Amino acid sequence: MPISMSSASLPVFRTALSNLYHCLVKADANAVARRFDPNVLVGARLAPDMLPLASQVRIACDAAKYAAARLGGLSAPRHEDNETTLDQLKARIASTLDWLSTVPPEAIDGSEERDITFPVGRDGSTRTMKGEAYLKHWALPNLFFHVTTAYALLRHNGVELGKADYLVGDEAP
Repeated sequence: MPISMSSASLPVFRTALSNLYHCLVKADANAVARRFDPNVLVGARLAPDMLPLASQVRIACDAAKYAAARLGGLSAPRHEDNETTLDQLKARIASTLDWLSTVPPEAIDGSEERDITFPVGRDGSTRTMKGEAYLKHWALPNLFFHVTTAYALLRHNGVELGKADYLVGDEAP
């Protein structure tokens, strides 16, 4: 039996964001133990031309919620993109997870051949893909890119994270 679009998306989105939340909790504890302001990490970058941790978390949340919304023909909640603390970033993840829990699987199921049009870049360009291709080749890779980059930023800044933290499982806040 083939897997459904909802089973290939919703639990994966929830797990990735829950793991990211877990990493932020560990980052907070690590900063306290090392006696520095945990919010310094919010602006951390791996390279001068890369987006900071705050942006990586925002984009990971947006990747999941907008993918679910586009596949399901739903409206996703808007966030102001103004988080400046780890607590605010954790709240952003929790809010996204809460919204994802309201997405009915039947809204996403059957979206394999649905045209999905989405923005690419900052110049207003769009791209259109079929639902299955969009999920497999755009939405999931985009989500994992930003979750992985957030993990790498934290690890680079001395947070004691390992592969098990990235793969901790569906441990929602």
